[in-house]
Amino acid sequence: MRSADAAQPEAAQSVQAAAANAAQSASAQAAPGAAQSASAQAAPGAAQSAPAAQSPRLAWATPALLEGHTGPPPILLGAAGGAAHFALDISQSGDPLNEYGWQGAAEFPDLRAAAGLLPPGEAAIAAQARHLTDWHARHRHCPGCGGATTPVQAGWSRRCPECSALHFPRTDPVVIAVVTDGARCLLGRQSGWPRNLYSALAGFVEPGESVEEAVAREVREESGVRVHRVRYLASQPWPFPASLMLGCHAEATSTALRVDNTELEDARWFPRSEIRSALHAPTPTLTLPPPVAIAHHLIKTWAEQ
Repeated sequence: MRSADAAQPEAAQSVQAAAANAAQSASAQAAPGAAQSASAQAAPGAAQSAPAAQSPRLAWATPALLEGHTGPPPILLGAAGGAAHFALDISQSGDPLNEYGWQGAAEFPDLRAAAGLLPPGEAAIAAQARHLTDWHARHRHCPGCGGATTPVQAGWSRRCPECSALHFPRTDPVVIAVVTDGARCLLGRQSGWPRNLYSALAGFVEPGESVEEAVAREVREESGVRVHRVRYLASQPWPFPASLMLGCHAEATSTALRVDNTELEDARWFPRSEIRSALHAPTPTLTLPPPVAIAHHLIKTWAEQ
């Protein structure tokens, strides 16, 4: 049915550190991120960022950023080092680097590309900021009565003044599973992906389903393969815009492929030996998702058994 962006590299250190690079949603690399949501630190001082030669880091602007700001109000992310930290959506600015005087001090990289380069804790913060700013942008009206909603609770919910309904950020569960048949692993690819890139099959959990049922249904719909013994392994936030990837392993009870070409361009069984080779470097027929993806770690965990 609804298929998730399976090869979207998702993360989980050895299938465990899902919260680390798992944040793949870095909202800023040495600055407010590609989503153009800047983070403001409630303390005076100049914008802070790591030297260009070092690994990218989040940059925190000063409260002066709020002067004259007419966009969405800041969202509280938490406190660290005795200072409150906020995310601020400045996407209304066509050229924030020039407008705020950040040239040479910060930049707005692609969020997905920056995520795997950030330290784990900062990647998680970026994911949090990206998810919340996007949710506010998409939920400005009440789904119950259509009234305009306003942010409350420091940006962690929205209230409708018309019907008093209180709305909270949504998270959409997505299952992603490595399906195996002894010494082989089932991977698929979507059209438009880089050549020979294959990943674990994935899809949204439908209403009324358990995680195990969702895995079985998605795998069967996309590849025609039936599975059992579904086992949950790890999770990863994927805020594009609001998914939570639930990584699983499943054993195949059938192996014949019947690919649904509305969902996938191709699906194949790959031997463990080729998977192991592709983990070190792409082979002539297989490229795996990068380490920032939970799919990479699900595949690696099985391959190294």
